[in-house]
Amino acid sequence: MRILVVEDEKKVASFIKRGLEEEKFAVDVAYDGEEGLYMAENTPYDLIIMDIMLPKKDGLAVIKDLRAKDNPSPVLCLTAKDKVEDIVTGLDSGSDDYLTKPFAFSELLARVRALLRRQKQDRGAELFFADLRLDPVSHKVWRSSVEIDLTAKEYALIEYFMRNPNQVLTRTMIAEHVWDYSFDSFTNIIDVYVNYLRKKIDKDYAKKLIHTVRGVGYVLKEES
Repeated sequence: MRILVVEDEKKVASFIKRGLEEEKFAVDVAYDGEEGLYMAENTPYDLIIMDIMLPKKDGLAVIKDLRAKDNPSPVLCLTAKDKVEDIVTGLDSGSDDYLTKPFAFSELLARVRALLRRQKQDRGAELFFADLRLDPVSHKVWRSSVEIDLTAKEYALIEYFMRNPNQVLTRTMIAEHVWDYSFDSFTNIIDVYVNYLRKKIDKDYAKKLIHTVRGVGYVLKEES
């Protein structure tokens, strides 16, 4: 899953980005409201973490613009303001939750997971495809009851495949959902990671699940 952090304090942004990446999220960062709005309008994010006091365009104005354009991404507001009226204003602007600074990362993470679970598809539910099983809460993956040891990026990649089974995923689609905004699409890193996954998920099994669509991308499907 991919998250956008809009935060002008670079130390705070770096702290959040590092922590979320350790939890196997792909994370982009914007340092002002205008940049954040542009990124949110042009990239599908599973969640946006938005500071309120931002240069160029404040966070509440960004949220209002996104909601006016029917952007469905849930938004978690961050602010130093903790008065009830400030919280109400933030929620009325279209945010989904509110967290005051300073905060513990564990609380931020809990709120992130709660917001993701509220989306139409229950992100906390286990995913199944053929004899593959993925638990989004523990970030564990099994094939035929055998647990597979995956790196954070490998896990993010197989989760994206399992949320979109039998659908051809182009390299651009994979880059947008699994890697961050600065990803160089001209490298072969996606092919390298798909190859890593194949070695761990398909190598020891007669039934192969990850297939190449030549000239297009990849698809998770059972062989016919």
